[in-house]
Amino acid sequence: MTASWSPTARENDALQRHAYVQNLLRVDAVWPWLADRHGAIAALDAPHAAHPERFNFGELAERIATAAAAFRRNGVNEGDVVALFAENSPRWLVADQGLMRAGAADAVRGASAPVEELRYILMDCRATALVVQNAEVWRRVALAPDQRAKLRFVLQLEGEPAEGAIGWETFLASGAGLDPVRPARGRDAVATVLYTSGTTGQPKGVPLTHANLLHQMSSLACVAYPEPGAPVLSVLPIWHAYERSASYYFLSCGCTQTYTTIKQLKKDLPLVKPIAMATVPRLWEAVQAGFEDVLKTFPPSRQRLLRAALANSAAQRKDVRKARNLLLDPVSAPGRLRAFGSAALRWPLHALASTLIWPKLRRQLSGGQLAYPISGGGAIAPHIDAFFEAVGIELLVGYGLTETSPVVSCRRPWRNIRGSSGLPMPQTEFRIVDSDNGQPLGFRQRGRVMVRGPQVMAGYLGKPEASATVLDAAGWFDTGDLGMLLPDGSVALTGRAKDTIVLSSGENIEPGPLEEALVASPLIEQVMLVGQDERQLGGLIVPRAEAIVAWAAEASLSVAQDLGGQPGEPALLLLLMRECNRLLKQRPGSRGDERLAGVVLVDPFSIENGLLTQTLKQRRDRITSRDQHLIDALYGR
Repeated sequence: MTASWSPTARENDALQRHAYVQNLLRVDAVWPWLADRHGAIAALDAPHAAHPERFNFGELAERIATAAAAFRRNGVNEGDVVALFAENSPRWLVADQGLMRAGAADAVRGASAPVEELRYILMDCRATALVVQNAEVWRRVALAPDQRAKLRFVLQLEGEPAEGAIGWETFLASGAGLDPVRPARGRDAVATVLYTSGTTGQPKGVPLTHANLLHQMSSLACVAYPEPGAPVLSVLPIWHAYERSASYYFLSCGCTQTYTTIKQLKKDLPLVKPIAMATVPRLWEAVQAGFEDVLKTFPPSRQRLLRAALANSAAQRKDVRKARNLLLDPVSAPGRLRAFGSAALRWPLHALASTLIWPKLRRQLSGGQLAYPISGGGAIAPHIDAFFEAVGIELLVGYGLTETSPVVSCRRPWRNIRGSSGLPMPQTEFRIVDSDNGQPLGFRQRGRVMVRGPQVMAGYLGKPEASATVLDAAGWFDTGDLGMLLPDGSVALTGRAKDTIVLSSGENIEPGPLEEALVASPLIEQVMLVGQDERQLGGLIVPRAEAIVAWAAEASLSVAQDLGGQPGEPALLLLLMRECNRLLKQRPGSRGDERLAGVVLVDPFSIENGLLTQTLKQRRDRITSRDQHLIDALYGR
């Protein structure tokens, strides 16, 4: 069974209005077009950058042309690869697009990545030059003389240039007044090399062509189509496939993009009032947790009122979903009729809250006019989805991988099935196959997710054997994810094949959905399940310290405030394990082997300690390595 894109009238209209992108031969060709039509509209704003800058589309196009000429003058030739290690800023975009205009490709990574990873990328992509954010990054990379000799130059985007590096303004001056560059190759040329997140093993280079990226810039119109000048907030790493494609797309619509950071996000949301924002699940989890923390400071009577209103609105919206058959599990005709009646009964109180309470909350949570909150990089936990839908923010969850540029599916505002990853993108096909024999499966049958489309890479950089394991002769890409297709063509993910925990009984457990159920608890900040080759599952839990201390006190247990990284008191761990198993038992379709034999408390997983990727995915192998002694104690080893 294969599912492919079937456009609605609304999607066709959006695609036609954005059709100019389909006629472009290269990503960098978008800037003269935008300068010609939206030249006076603000394009980029970076209030928190080391060098705060703001450009309209006319100024941005001029800067990119100058940078392209400067790259050529400093020895970058068509077909070269230049490494770019920096974080979000207008200068990053100008360097990125200047390299593409010069006919080169950039190999990108964040400035805070481990030094070993940055050096590996430099060697793997055979970079002819290097662009770094500041002098500190250049000092950290610390190349040996023979490696440094392979680089034609080192360009520093910010600050006083270190020894051996060129400063940004000096670099731009070298290209001023030179003729614009016109590369010979078009859509088939490599535009960039992105590296897989490396949750296990060394990252692999993913060359993406201009055609791959132009497909994203065109097809995302099916999901969101903001007007020129609409404010967009950029918070994810700009070099990551998801943020990058989203950024190119929103800029191609003529939107005004403001760069922010996780630390500044809460302040910038009400200032920018974004129409659209590319996000990841962890961000929404943090926002919802912040709401809970603020709620606890209110008087008890106000807390009860808000919780009652929230429960009613969540139930009303779920009833509407049931009535419209927008849940993963099909709803019978009688069930839909009952849900319609229940939604009608709950409507007056929901309408009252939607008038008096939720608008104010939305202004605090998202700036008040967020129409396209597109979440990627993982599944949204059901309780998070329900919370935001209740207050009037409908999350549009998408799915993709670095190897697919990345978006291959996304929920549509008019077809938003909670728990799914949405409908295929234009010209994109999905197939679910049996993990053992590779045979295609039917609707609602779970298996390995295969995808084919214009956004799929041609293969890994310099790794033909690795490419052959994920790409077949017909162009089908093996995502490594497990999932199923719904009758309307939507794809629903159930886990990662490589994350599957096989118990000693032979039972296969997908940890992702179970972990989503557990982080719904106000006691749990983060969780990772373990149990490979064991009789039962175990849980590594990062607790919410204050909540768990208060919870333990109610049960007459005395608990130390500093819980992280400690095995924990046996009575507390037993109580916490029982609470976890209660939550797991409540899951629809719960199985008896999806229970925990024990839990331990661990220190948080973060980007800084290397246990989360830049898009906040868990590095399961590294977490296992760090906490192996606790896992051993959990299983009595």
